[in-house]
Amino acid sequence: MHPDEVTVSLATVRELVDEQFPEWRGLPVWEPSSQGTVNAIVRIGEQFAARFPLLPEDLAVKRRELETEAEAARELLGRTPFRTPEPIALGEPGAGFPMPWSVHTWLPGMVATDEDPGSSVAFAHDLAEFVRGVRAIDTRGRTFRGSGRGGDLRSHDSWMRTCFDNSEQLLDVARLQRLWESMRELPRGWAPDVMSHGDLIPGNLLVSDGRLSGVIDVGGLGPADPSLDLVAAWHLLEQEPRREFRDDLGCDDLEWERGKAWAFEQAMGLVWYYVESNPVMSRMGRRTLERILNSA
Repeated sequence: MHPDEVTVSLATVRELVDEQFPEWRGLPVWEPSSQGTVNAIVRIGEQFAARFPLLPEDLAVKRRELETEAEAARELLGRTPFRTPEPIALGEPGAGFPMPWSVHTWLPGMVATDEDPGSSVAFAHDLAEFVRGVRAIDTRGRTFRGSGRGGDLRSHDSWMRTCFDNSEQLLDVARLQRLWESMRELPRGWAPDVMSHGDLIPGNLLVSDGRLSGVIDVGGLGPADPSLDLVAAWHLLEQEPRREFRDDLGCDDLEWERGKAWAFEQAMGLVWYYVESNPVMSRMGRRTLERILNSA
């Protein structure tokens, strides 16, 4: 999926597990179905999942990143009615794999990519309850830092130009550019940063019988624009459930439109970047853009 992607084989995982966590030597390792774009996921027995970074990075930087993700997962654990992964261990480079890696508990369930809950009002209520629970976590004075989603919309102009340039053969770029020109001007508003999951896309939400059963990939938990987690409305929900989601959260017009803008920014990158390497993610981006355009 990425030009400089690192690969990891099951044989390598077996060697890493046996050397670094001998208590798990008797547990099988295998690859579950996954649309992940940042980590390769490998199951260890029935209880655990190992996450192996796909993109090379400085060892110290990556180790601190994994430690921060584990801290975030612990901070979220038990703070909402929905299951989230518990960090178990950090592994070290070895057996030809050049970076540290992590182990978390495995959560059962179907990802929303495979079991589409988009028409479920009950799922929309669950999703709003999760967002409320995350927002209720104390920021402890922390504020958004970094260059990703959750800060200033206009700081993404350069990336959006790249997306538009690479989408000429895929999308109605002229129309989408006009939409971004209005979205990027949306002011932040008065609300302070709140805690956010940061990546509420279908592949990170687990579904059972049309209801939310768990949320994964929680290492990005942190303070951000309150509208950031509203991306879920556009990535996952059809019109009526989307309206229920908004009503549950009591979003004003500005917050709602900024959430739409963050979803738009993310979707634009997904369509072209993963069009060949991860078609599921590319199609998700297209569907999000269709929902946004149909709401205009």
